[in-house]
Amino acid sequence: MCAMIQTPHINSDENAFAKTVLMPGDPLRAKYVAENFLENPVLVNNVRGVQGYTGTYEGKTVSVMASGMGCPSIGIYSHELFTRFGVENIIRIGSAGAISPKLKIRDIVVALSAFTDSGYVRSFGFQGNVAPCCSYDLLRRAMDSAAAMNLRAFAGPVFSSDAFYSDVDTTTPLQRLGVLAVEMETAALYMNAARAGKNALTICTISDSLVTGEETTAQERQEGFTAMMKLALSIA
Repeated sequence: MCAMIQTPHINSDENAFAKTVLMPGDPLRAKYVAENFLENPVLVNNVRGVQGYTGTYEGKTVSVMASGMGCPSIGIYSHELFTRFGVENIIRIGSAGAISPKLKIRDIVVALSAFTDSGYVRSFGFQGNVAPCCSYDLLRRAMDSAAAMNLRAFAGPVFSSDAFYSDVDTTTPLQRLGVLAVEMETAALYMNAARAGKNALTICTISDSLVTGEETTAQERQEGFTAMMKLALSIA
């Protein structure tokens, strides 16, 4: 018999999650992926409305579960999946704001590393500056798959910001340093993966541009970024 595991945030069978979990921020995006891409998806977690599903994709068992927004939130869920439920790989599928002028709306960014202003990274005992990195194997496979799918995908650093609204302009200095885009979760995910000895990768679709001011709608971000979803599933 399989044991039930209850944490403050996940209540599931110990074998409820696949070895690879896709992790959007939005619970509705998790539901959309499960219903539109997975065969026979089963709801395996709904604590606090953070929905997790497990099903199959092209014969592979895959899970998808929301992370919520920000480093603290994804930090909780990815930690529990890595350390309590035997998950080996987490692939974040989210949206990001372009900092680099070469990026267009709906381009895909694969995060090599994550600059951050979040205090989350200081909870690991090292007080110096940290820019955690992804799993090279997942990165290589994602870029190979993106090329085969003829996608506009760019690998490079992102900025994981603690604030969605801020009076501080970080765009110019980060742009000068070659940072591609800003989002809010990758640094925590990569730190947790490093600490647990597991694998993580962020794949984001550009939803808006800090350079041009272009943006997409909430509905487009929830359901329209299917190329990113298919790319993540191709390496799951």
